[in-house]
Amino acid sequence: MSIAFDGSATSGLATKVAAAAGGLVLLVAVLAAGAGAGIASLLGGGAAAPSASATAQIPSAMLALYQEAAVTCPGLPWTVLAAIGTVESGNGQSTLSGVHSGLNAAGLAAGPMQFEPATFASYDLPIPPGGVSPPDIYDPVDAVYAAARMLCANGARNGADIPGSVLAYNHSEAYVAQVLSLARSYGESQAQTVAAGTAGGIALDWALAQVGTPYIWGGETPGGGFDCCGLTQAAYRAAGVALPRTAQEQYDTGPPVPANAPLQPGDLVFFGQGATDVTHVGIYAGVQGDQAVMVDAPHGGAEVRVEPFPDVVGQSWGTEQFLGATAPG
Repeated sequence: MSIAFDGSATSGLATKVAAAAGGLVLLVAVLAAGAGAGIASLLGGGAAAPSASATAQIPSAMLALYQEAAVTCPGLPWTVLAAIGTVESGNGQSTLSGVHSGLNAAGLAAGPMQFEPATFASYDLPIPPGGVSPPDIYDPVDAVYAAARMLCANGARNGADIPGSVLAYNHSEAYVAQVLSLARSYGESQAQTVAAGTAGGIALDWALAQVGTPYIWGGETPGGGFDCCGLTQAAYRAAGVALPRTAQEQYDTGPPVPANAPLQPGDLVFFGQGATDVTHVGIYAGVQGDQAVMVDAPHGGAEVRVEPFPDVVGQSWGTEQFLGATAPG
């Protein structure tokens, strides 16, 4: 598959954004629906109506095909299939080599979903409604259904690990970030996504998708485990921003958010005993009710989660204090 541009375990998390008197406020609700609800919700979910962006970019026949194929994999948002099809071939409209015949310029992939032939053969059956017999890598129906099966086999089923399934499709974190960002723009509900397209917004969405991942000291592996600064470093890496490894180093790197300035989704929030004793970091996720919330990997025996914190510098948070925030990128 061609590498284009540029985020993994998920849990029951849904987000929605509402307009408030001072701007956009992120309302975060932790659901009891079980693993997988979060990222599907972030990407518009299986039932999301196509946005104006989707209908403008995607031919109607391909749009319907993405929606129909996604139904074969519970938990796979059609928007993800559509984003992959857009990135790989402009939804089959590209005239580059390998889309309609032959192989791509790298001599590896073919068809509207840019499969390597051997990989396509692993996912081309059963023949979908409207497909051809034998399956044809250049046939849009066969290719899109095969892509849905591949994503499903690599983590998309029940929304368990959608970013991981996209990474298995094309081994590039930059590709994953681009696909997920594009997918968010294709679902009508995502027109309200906070800070869409910004580094902080991308990092926050990526971090929210990790809710439920175990805390592991020194952890920095999607689906494996994170500690607090491993989570924030990985989230911003998915957004194209390099952060140092420790909470203290991330705090020192800045740039700081002024103490009297409102926090923005994606800002890093820090805790400890003082500016030279920073021991914890999370990612600001907005407001739930009248309480600021963050996504963080809190401590051993816990999981990545969304939890409240005091957003006034100097206020206590357990045995630590809220020290302030930075706005990377």
